[in-house]
Amino acid sequence: MNTEQQIKKLRDELNQHNYNYYVLDTPVISDYDFDLKLKELQDLEAKHPEFFDANSPTQRVGGAVTKNFETVAHEYRMYSLDNSYSKEDLQDWETRIKKMVDGDIQYTCELKYDGASISLTYENGKLVKAVTRGDGFQGDNVTANVRTIKSVPLELKGDFPEKFDIRGEIILPFDGFNKMNEERIEIGEEPYRNPRNTASGSLKLQDSAEVAKRPLECLLYNLTGTNLGVNSQFESLDKARQWGFKVPSAAKLTNSIDEVLEFIDYWNEERHNLPYETDGVVIKVNNLQQQEELGYTAKAPRWAMAYKFKAEQVSTRLNSITYQVGRTGAITPVANLEPVELAGTTVKRASLHNADQIVKLDIRVGDEVYVEKGGEIIPKILGVDLSLRPLDSVPTEYITRCPECQTELVRQEGEAQHYCPNYNGCEPQIIGRIQHYISRKAMDIEGLGGETVTLLVKAGLISNYSDLYELTKEQVVPLERMAEKSAENLVKGIEASKSIPFERVLYALGIRYVGETVAKKLAKHYKSIDAIAQATQDELVNVDEIGVKIAESVLAFFASEENLNIIERLKSFGVQLEISAEELQGQTDILKGQSIVVSGVFEIVSRGELKKLIEDNGGKVSSSISSKTSFLVAGDKMGPSKLKKAESLNIAIKSESEFLQMISFG
Repeated sequence: MNTEQQIKKLRDELNQHNYNYYVLDTPVISDYDFDLKLKELQDLEAKHPEFFDANSPTQRVGGAVTKNFETVAHEYRMYSLDNSYSKEDLQDWETRIKKMVDGDIQYTCELKYDGASISLTYENGKLVKAVTRGDGFQGDNVTANVRTIKSVPLELKGDFPEKFDIRGEIILPFDGFNKMNEERIEIGEEPYRNPRNTASGSLKLQDSAEVAKRPLECLLYNLTGTNLGVNSQFESLDKARQWGFKVPSAAKLTNSIDEVLEFIDYWNEERHNLPYETDGVVIKVNNLQQQEELGYTAKAPRWAMAYKFKAEQVSTRLNSITYQVGRTGAITPVANLEPVELAGTTVKRASLHNADQIVKLDIRVGDEVYVEKGGEIIPKILGVDLSLRPLDSVPTEYITRCPECQTELVRQEGEAQHYCPNYNGCEPQIIGRIQHYISRKAMDIEGLGGETVTLLVKAGLISNYSDLYELTKEQVVPLERMAEKSAENLVKGIEASKSIPFERVLYALGIRYVGETVAKKLAKHYKSIDAIAQATQDELVNVDEIGVKIAESVLAFFASEENLNIIERLKSFGVQLEISAEELQGQTDILKGQSIVVSGVFEIVSRGELKKLIEDNGGKVSSSISSKTSFLVAGDKMGPSKLKKAESLNIAIKSESEFLQMISFG
């Protein structure tokens, strides 16, 4: 046996032993024997660097130092999940999806582990990339750190696809977390607050050797890609296990919402015996073809739902109520609480939402209040313990003037919140708009963060987001914590933002009610900022998903002389305020005004590509057939009820090839 073969043999043996120990929990050799083999491999690799392999078991000890984590775009977006809290929520969800897909529906139930979301990319059976969830569109490349986690296979076994992503959670088991805290207390350090945050923070440590010392695990639950060779979610979990991934065995295939609820009831009690943190159950439509039919909303898959276990509650004293001003001028009352431990974190503040909520709860300073941390990140107040209310308690009077600029607040009919109308003179609004403009989903300006924006505004260097493009390195360097290199990066980041596409610029402008999805719809429909500015309310309302409230907000934004001046300045600096010629290529109005339903399995293009073609040619993709449907694009295995409904309504049915020919020749 030559040296290369000897090295390969040792790697294969050690990978198998790692799998036996960390995934199957059934070791077949002692730790001592494992260490001897690892030492033998390390010695051979040191003598023969020509046989280096990043996926060797020796690389799990870490050693790579990452100063800055590269931002990487996800090939497939990592969506959030919609949350449910009751049987009724799940039944409503089932009713919705049964209207959209044919046939019986099975559900895969899985425990929802509370860790740091991760996406692993494998090519030819080898780990090539590990990326954090980030904002769902892009995350941080933490591959060097993830390689140190023993339950992450570096090489796969069996009949795996050539390339795919697998998603999961990086978690820290209670035993490991407690041991880490014992060691920290022993050396006089503050203990970590909870396993989830500690696991997440571990992924961003600069030295991977330090990550290797932490007892992290990776639990996988979702395959993503094309031609994966599986037909259902439950099958994909089994396949992932066969390939070498640590996939929890608690998953169960169910045939009804009643069976789903039985699973939830069982684990609501049994979860307390698990070695990891769990906060609910994820329910997924099992059939992958039905998942494709159901598709996605702007934020979440329609085919999945997270059921959250009942949240923890505590009571504490309300010390004061303060008021925050958002970038749109909305006023949010905040409850400042006597610090209290809740769900592994110290809670000091909770949102009170609006004046109506304060009246509804009759909440007063000095009250003992019940606080819950459920599906939301920000804790909420559920009620007041009236038996402990002080005798001198007085009702809360909501403020009438802005806490920042003293402008009298307004509250429009039908609105829950009060607003400060001082759009151009209220500092938190100005700072908030610029912070929104530079945010990741908007202009994503590298080197510029929210704190720096605040410093720039307070220093009088900027008063709106168009001022950013006139900043110089010399102006920025004197700012607090701003070195020369940081100032250079900031100015470069601002310059680079000029290439951000129009739909994201439109979102970045911060027009009230114009989120990412609405910005895409408006950009696609109008093609330029000038066309949107000149649109009437009736014209705006005729755009897909644009209602009267959004239309009125758009009109109000462009009615402002100051906003129009800012847009003219952005144009002069070269910011993209219209769809580029490259983006316009392949876009037509052939399907303008038409509502099209896509159903079945397609051969020439994928379902996603088919939907994009419809939108690129001016059409609207609808999920269900109605009298407003223009035609149905039918693929193989289309459900019989959809076909029957289309025929009963005399809806035209086109094959995949007929549709493609139609948009090719108009």
